[in-house]
Amino acid sequence: MSDWRERAEITADVVLFRYVTDPIEQETPEVYVWDLDKTYLDTTFETLKGLLRTVREKAFQKRNIPGTGTLVRALRDDWQEKHKGRKDFPIYFITASPPQLEGKIHDKLAFDGIYPFGLFCKDNLQNIAPKRWWRLTQQLGYKLQALLQLRLHLGPNVRQILWGDDSEADAVIYTLYSDLCSRRLDEKEARQILRHFKVIGQQVDTILRLRDDIPEQDPVEKIYINLAADTDADYYLKFGRRILPTYNTFQLALDLYQDNRLGPAQVVKVAKDLVQNYSFGVEDLENALDELIRRPVLADKTVDAILPTLKENRLIRHDFKPEIAPKPVVSSVGTRIFELEGVTEPWVQEHIDYLRDDR
Repeated sequence: MSDWRERAEITADVVLFRYVTDPIEQETPEVYVWDLDKTYLDTTFETLKGLLRTVREKAFQKRNIPGTGTLVRALRDDWQEKHKGRKDFPIYFITASPPQLEGKIHDKLAFDGIYPFGLFCKDNLQNIAPKRWWRLTQQLGYKLQALLQLRLHLGPNVRQILWGDDSEADAVIYTLYSDLCSRRLDEKEARQILRHFKVIGQQVDTILRLRDDIPEQDPVEKIYINLAADTDADYYLKFGRRILPTYNTFQLALDLYQDNRLGPAQVVKVAKDLVQNYSFGVEDLENALDELIRRPVLADKTVDAILPTLKENRLIRHDFKPEIAPKPVVSSVGTRIFELEGVTEPWVQEHIDYLRDDR
């Protein structure tokens, strides 16, 4: 295989491998962006031991977060069914893995049946030095720059659905990206926030230059956060209800079903994967469903529609009833539900206090 530098777009430590052409990227109306580490794969970079283990692992040894492989395939199948004649799937992955691992990561995704449009890697091996060690775990500048570079490749009215986790401030990264795209932050505010999160001077300038080059439009439609570090879900209300923290992929599948991005059969596939391969039981699935109803996230019509299928497949008990009644829909656009009865938090917060991090 050729040297990775010959196949990549390199800007400082942000390395992009593109697997499709410009016209395909530009014409795609909706794009999924998935943080690979602790959101799709169980990887760690907090220690030298963790980084070296990740580097040495073979593709088939890389472990999925429970249910993620099945979930992404379900999203792929639904997207292809709705876009007849298309055999691709508009998904990008972002990882803190070094670009030397691109081949292994691509092989692992292919093993899972996923062929992404692109993959971002972080040129992190250069940070294995005493004076640069802190940069191994500082991902905000890297991820934000990667997202803005990706935005340049996509069409002017693209919609993005973003996946992250609670171990690397992904909620901050994704909402900050949204605020930069929409110009809700001026340059002075943006610089102050970036410096607060230890983004170095040159990268701050790069991020703000990229912001000036992209369309003035907020492309972020939904943000999912995997609660890998068990953060309180209520913490994310400060960012608006567009962010949905979830405890497992069954909850993800239920919300994607509500958003008409998955069908009932695909929700069943995700639930069965958790039961058959990850030691989930009926009680675990019932608790996950009940927790989304209590928050409240799932509408009454969503619950009424999916319950018979779950019961028929013996994924929940036939006599199961939620602890509280699901709320009716107050606001929706097409098939997308935006507000349930009794909800007071806005969908998108107009101003977020990024400098204060109360959890």
